[in-house]
Amino acid sequence: MATEQELLSTEIVNRGVVGGSGPDAGSLSFSVRVRRGMPDFLNSVNLKYVKLGYTYLINHGYLLITPLVVLIFAAEIGKLTWEEFQSRYDVTQAISFIGLMAIIIYVYLDLTPRSTYLVDFACYLPPDDLKVSKDKFIQLAKSSGNFNDSSIDFQQRVLKNSGIGEETYLPKSVFIPGHKITLKDGREEAALLMFGAVDDLLATTGIRTKDIKILIVNCGILNTTPSLSAMVINHYKLRHDIQSFNLGGMGCAAGVIAIDLAKDLLNAHPGSYALVVSTESVSFTWYMGNEKDMLLPNCFFRMGAAAMLLSNRRLDRWRSKYELKQLVRTHKGMDDRSFKCIHRKEDAERKEGLAVDKDLIEVGGPAFKANITTLGPLVLPFSEQLLFFKTLLTKKTKPYIPNYKLAFEHVCILAAGKKVLDELQTNLNLTDEYMEPSRMTLSRFGNTSSSSVWYELAYLEANNRIKEGDRIWQVAFGSGFKCNSVVWKALKSIKKPRYSPWIENSTTGKTSNQPTTTED
Repeated sequence: MATEQELLSTEIVNRGVVGGSGPDAGSLSFSVRVRRGMPDFLNSVNLKYVKLGYTYLINHGYLLITPLVVLIFAAEIGKLTWEEFQSRYDVTQAISFIGLMAIIIYVYLDLTPRSTYLVDFACYLPPDDLKVSKDKFIQLAKSSGNFNDSSIDFQQRVLKNSGIGEETYLPKSVFIPGHKITLKDGREEAALLMFGAVDDLLATTGIRTKDIKILIVNCGILNTTPSLSAMVINHYKLRHDIQSFNLGGMGCAAGVIAIDLAKDLLNAHPGSYALVVSTESVSFTWYMGNEKDMLLPNCFFRMGAAAMLLSNRRLDRWRSKYELKQLVRTHKGMDDRSFKCIHRKEDAERKEGLAVDKDLIEVGGPAFKANITTLGPLVLPFSEQLLFFKTLLTKKTKPYIPNYKLAFEHVCILAAGKKVLDELQTNLNLTDEYMEPSRMTLSRFGNTSSSSVWYELAYLEANNRIKEGDRIWQVAFGSGFKCNSVVWKALKSIKKPRYSPWIENSTTGKTSNQPTTTED
């Protein structure tokens, strides 16, 4: 009987030679059996993605040359006594030498990309009156009059096996009988979430709003005019020359994209602060019809937002929590099946919603495989890489599968759903401890889209798990199909934060935590 691992892969089931006559006689033939589920991607490594990782290291190898030269010069000078130095070099030569070294160091510091620091972050905790248990969800769905009995039963079955708990949050507007979601609903929800997260961040960091030079807001579905980023600028009266960006339609993986954009903008504007806000409007992802593939987001998506303050000021290293080490983005949009696996559409009754392909896990597997294979050379210990290449060179049937647990102390995988987390845990051979932040976040807050990985990091902080030097891997995936990874290194042991969605009775920085109100 096939093992569970074998049932999650594609395999060649027949191969041979075409016989008889004709133009194809004597040519090789094979057939492939495709099984639903995530492929066992760790047992079929694509070398082109390994090459991408090493290409990144080679392209950045020049950064190691100058420190090496400086080290050699320093070692040689250290061998000289003061008398020898005076006898060998006159004053003019000494000044010229010191000036040359200063120029080399200045050029190196100027050309070397500055480190990007995560000063701090905050995740928003919605008010208690927006809590919805699974039973209450079904009751409200029935009373809304939007779903037939079959759709109610379907959502009830999905919720039962979703991994979502009894205290997630939903806007009231989605359950109002006969109510059509309006832009006003979306803006009110976005304002509640975004301002709540930013308020906590400002209160924690003490940063002045006039010091924020860069603003990036990402929200997949809700795109208004003025934009969500303009709403933040108006609410906090940010500076008139702020570099403002609004990312829309990029799904749950957009949060990592926003971090990547912030990093590039900080390099273009050194010495600046960047504010990144990641959220999603549940009221605009909500579907009020009866097509099964469009009902799935109703069961998983919940309210949430995160705000992050980033800096590349060298003096901010001492006050920052984390340093950005690696960021790898993978896009499979060139493949039609990947492109269409998550998309917004209208049903037969012209009701809009997100359609999720039933084979999403199988479709998303190659994107995840490509991403972690590219990331491997950047994060894995040399001993693991050596064993991997040894098996490739000896042409063994299966390559040595690196142990990714040696690369990270903590893993934050997007809390998309229980089935997704189960598949990834199996394929990456992760322990329950590594999966705990993702599973706890899914249970407590549901899938909050791009902000999910930040609730997971907040969970680790609230439980005093982060120690100095720890490496944290955040991985998110979403429509497109995209898979993005970001790796942080803790600059210090993190104490239990003042504001946290995981700490009971945690207060917010301001008084913006008011429930969403909706007029009929």
